[in-house]
Amino acid sequence: MFWYGPGMNGWGWFAMSVGTLLFWVLIIVVGVLLFRALARPTPPGGEHPTWSKTPPGSGPEQILAERYARGEIDDEEYHRRLATLRGSTTGTSKPSAS
Repeated sequence: MFWYGPGMNGWGWFAMSVGTLLFWVLIIVVGVLLFRALARPTPPGGEHPTWSKTPPGSGPEQILAERYARGEIDDEEYHRRLATLRGSTTGTSKPSAS
């Protein structure tokens, strides 16, 4: 049938053993990673904290401060918008209804 000689030599056995070992290590690693991904506890909100849409510290005041630091808005507009965000009316005068 196959006339390759008396059988597999030492390197053939070594390659087959290493290949089988790597195959089983790969199967075990994939199984462990899959288990860890599916067994991860979910917080009560249902969304994982690292998957939130807005990174921490990027609230409206932080975005406004970044725009001010980049020079997109001037000093007056920054303070006016900051006062609006904080709910105070300092610096703005509303006309009185008669």
